[in-house]
Amino acid sequence: MAHPSDLSHDTLLGGRIAYSQFRIGYRTGLEPVLMAAAVPARAPQRVAEIGCGAGAGLLCLSQRIAGLTGTGVEQNAETATLARQNLSANAREGLTILNARFPEMLPDGLFDHCFANPPWHDPDGTASVIERRDLARRAQPDTLKLWIRGSARLLRHKGSLTLALPVSLMAAAIAQLTESGFGGVTTYPFWPKAGREARILLLQARYGVRSPARLLPGMILHEEDGSFTAQARAVLEDGAALPGLQEARVPLEPRRGRNAT
Repeated sequence: MAHPSDLSHDTLLGGRIAYSQFRIGYRTGLEPVLMAAAVPARAPQRVAEIGCGAGAGLLCLSQRIAGLTGTGVEQNAETATLARQNLSANAREGLTILNARFPEMLPDGLFDHCFANPPWHDPDGTASVIERRDLARRAQPDTLKLWIRGSARLLRHKGSLTLALPVSLMAAAIAQLTESGFGGVTTYPFWPKAGREARILLLQARYGVRSPARLLPGMILHEEDGSFTAQARAVLEDGAALPGLQEARVPLEPRRGRNAT
């Protein structure tokens, strides 16, 4: 268990969520908050976050949609313990954390939605001396393939997968989604400022469908003075859903056995 002096005590969604994280190592950015705003879930559906870190994505999603159940999967034991503490501090009784290496170990049962912000830094780069930072940032050569294929094993038919990625991985991720049985791939870019090139995006797809791909207008994050746009503030501070990604919700269906892929 982390010593209290190793932690900073912060908030998410404009103070609506109490959130502790490590002072040194990987620090939570915008990606899990934006990703959680995109998941087209509704109660009482079941959700899974792969590589959940200290639980920011699960906390933000369950703040927007009460009554969800599900699991966060986190490989680092210290971080998994902190995620459990954050869920407890915010009374998220329907959510649990699995300390495991994905996809070598999977949570039980099928899920309606999966989401993940995979590590994407160069696998040949210098490893961090802090293990939890290295796990969160530095990809292995097959990370993207394994996480997408593992998510396919977790999802029921027509379940959704949402990925937060750098634009540089867009082509590889879309190809892997298609190869792994996903369709309806929707791309949602985030523009740092108006007229600037996007650096991060969301990809959302559904397992076992053949719908055509879509490219949405996305969102401008910052005004020229560096402050967040009104649309971005609604998501990052008020916990609103991302516009355009909530239109085709995954219907509630009876549970079936685990998918084989």
